[in-house]
Amino acid sequence: MIQLISIFLSFLLVFAWGTPVMALSQTPSVTQEQLEQGDELANKAFAATNQGDFATAETYWTQIIEQFPTNAGAWSNRGNSRVSQNKLEAALTDYNKAIELAPQVTDPYLNRGTALEGLGKWQDAIADYNHVLELDPKDAMAYNNRGNAKAGLGKWQDAIADYQKSFAIAPNFAFARANYALALYETGQIEPAIREMRNIVRKYPKFADMRAALTAAYWVTGQKGEAESNWVAAVGLDTRYKDINWVTTIRRWPPSMISALDKFLKLQ
Repeated sequence: MIQLISIFLSFLLVFAWGTPVMALSQTPSVTQEQLEQGDELANKAFAATNQGDFATAETYWTQIIEQFPTNAGAWSNRGNSRVSQNKLEAALTDYNKAIELAPQVTDPYLNRGTALEGLGKWQDAIADYNHVLELDPKDAMAYNNRGNAKAGLGKWQDAIADYQKSFAIAPNFAFARANYALALYETGQIEPAIREMRNIVRKYPKFADMRAALTAAYWVTGQKGEAESNWVAAVGLDTRYKDINWVTTIRRWPPSMISALDKFLKLQ
């Protein structure tokens, strides 16, 4: 993830509480004009996020928090903007506040878990994902993210089980399937892993992560032409895969996949 994924996604992990966002925490003293102003700021924050301008998004969420300090969605979304800037400790403060304000809502726990993963606090992240699953046993993202945290601990078979649960709940959750394929590769299940990668790319031909993974997998098995063609597609979609450090520390591919990609990159 974003999962981001991880983030990504990371990942990849903004949750859009509130359209309108301000309606979650109205108080009798809040006027309609203030609510409209809050919604306008929230729309600007989401627009900035979509453009990758996370610092500006953070500024907008801060303005909302100043006006609506009990709005849990605003705190959690500011945490997301901070995670995207790698301001992980500051993000944790925001998620803690969101959880204090809305302890039965799952998103702040999910988001806090990703920040904890970024800090290498795998067990704490798993605890957050476990709590999400207590609140909602069918939360596909929680299973995927818990798999990522277990992978961080090197518990690959446990990670595989979580990824399988994730896409069993949400069959079109492409990143859960991608993480599953990478974990298969890490556990020596090379052919099933490549088959899964191919299936994902067939369904999602613009999925850069799996294009890059196929590049690495094909390269070390001697299928140079297939590797090269997938690489052209991968970097055409996302140039970050040229940076082995990004793949290692941010995308967090498993060691065997990183090694395979590194071999390819060193011969480019």
